[in-house]
Amino acid sequence: MQLSQRAKIFSPFSALRGFEEAIEEKARLYVPRRELNEEEQAALEAALSRLHALTQNRRLAKAGRVAATVTYFVPCGDENHEAYGCGGTYESFTGTVWKVDPVLTRTLLIGDREIDFSELAAITIEEDR
Repeated sequence: MQLSQRAKIFSPFSALRGFEEAIEEKARLYVPRRELNEEEQAALEAALSRLHALTQNRRLAKAGRVAATVTYFVPCGDENHEAYGCGGTYESFTGTVWKVDPVLTRTLLIGDREIDFSELAAITIEEDR
């Protein structure tokens, strides 16, 4: 038997496809969403209005290339998990802010992610890179 054919015989096999991922998902620790106090809410609104001013149109956003770090809440997406609907995780993402829409969609477009204002926990604007 040739060596290339022999290697195919011993390739790994998983009888339960997706089982390892499901176990990892169940082991993830979720936390409840916390309410922002008045100071945190004011700082968040100030950062959003500053970002909106810096990225009012596409040309200004491309020229300015405003970078920011955003911390936001990601709700639990596993319907079979006990945290579904009441818990989630907080994630941070750093990228270029492309658009802030405070009127229609109330979302922030940073990098390739669109984040709803209600999910935001903190924003740090990185000064002139």
